[in-house]
Amino acid sequence: MELARKLAILADAAKYDASCASSGAGGRNSLKSGGIGSTEGMGICHSYTPDGRCVSLLKILLTNFCIYDCAYCVNRISSDVPRARFTVDEAVQLTLDFYKRNYIEGLFLSSGIVRNGDYTMERMVEVARRLREEHRFAGYIHLKTIPEASPELLALAGRYADRLSINIELPTEAGLKALAPEKTLPGIRAAMGEVRTRIEENRDARKPAPIANAAPKRRKPPRYAPAGQSTQMIVGADDADDRSILRTSHGLYRDFGMRRVYYSGFSPIQDASSRLPVKAPPLLREHRLYQADWLLRFYDYRVEEIVPDAVGTDDASGMLDLDIDPKLAWALRHPEAFPVDLDTAPRERLLRVPGLGVRNVDRILMSRRHGRLRVHDLARLRVPLQKVLPFVELSDHHPRRRLDDPVALRAHLAPKPRQADLFAA
Repeated sequence: MELARKLAILADAAKYDASCASSGAGGRNSLKSGGIGSTEGMGICHSYTPDGRCVSLLKILLTNFCIYDCAYCVNRISSDVPRARFTVDEAVQLTLDFYKRNYIEGLFLSSGIVRNGDYTMERMVEVARRLREEHRFAGYIHLKTIPEASPELLALAGRYADRLSINIELPTEAGLKALAPEKTLPGIRAAMGEVRTRIEENRDARKPAPIANAAPKRRKPPRYAPAGQSTQMIVGADDADDRSILRTSHGLYRDFGMRRVYYSGFSPIQDASSRLPVKAPPLLREHRLYQADWLLRFYDYRVEEIVPDAVGTDDASGMLDLDIDPKLAWALRHPEAFPVDLDTAPRERLLRVPGLGVRNVDRILMSRRHGRLRVHDLARLRVPLQKVLPFVELSDHHPRRRLDDPVALRAHLAPKPRQADLFAA
């Protein structure tokens, strides 16, 4: 098969993997050392998303052949899709050729499982090894690791890759057993634990020795996955609700030090199993999960606050509200927590105000050192006034009784539906 045809098949097959991020990675070599592909040097054209992710990566599968029959996967063994497979040499050369044309700054490499986990993982690691050692490639490399691979291969993968990721696939063990019976949650979690242990051991080993215990200068070990590990779960393929999804995510952040959990809405596939839904979940559900994930990571919310337990609440669905963002939803459920006095409230209370992000809160804390805040000060700080003012108190503003009528306040703040286009296709 021609290389261009392989690339068309295997780049398209990789589009379902959302956990393709490069935040947190530093350059492997400086430009003075002669390395190519630096993610930090001058002359490299970067394209970053607002949260720091670099999107200029060559994203491919080594092969879309797979011995597994996961019901939700378009590349499952029973799927009738065109198949292709890169050799190690082809994957290496493609990466170098794309870089030299300034199309990319790194590589995201995943693969279907051929023969077994070790066989496939060996070839993925070999691609990364050749890029690093034979071609002195200093760009970003993200390897999608295979849970069934041996610990020795995981150790090698982290030596050459900036980030490793192991997909948890589905949020619950019941869902995994039903739709991907060859995969096991204990096996996935064991591989994640192995990666976390090696990252922490490597971090400790690279710390400089205390001056008081001055010893002969030792050579630092090579870095191990310096950008950490991430994972992805599919949303909407099984009946797991948003509360279950967020509980799983919270456990992954807590137990394995995940840098990111990515949420990928299920896409209906050809010749799909009857166990799968006919329609994809609304895209807004995926968006709300990312917003809720942000609240878990940076705003100290608990899962039970974001999606209340059914017991003792009016919401028994376990699902996030699609009409409004989860932070606003929490505020409307807790009018007793507002209004917040922007001149005196501590940082943790300010972070609970809808419309105030971490950056705006830091600006407010800095500004109020010089005097009491007024509405025009918030406008100067580029605070979204329509969203914030109903929940805050200032020297020249008080929300009066708007908080006493959360239904009317919700109607005022919820995004207005757009008029349908009668001429849309």
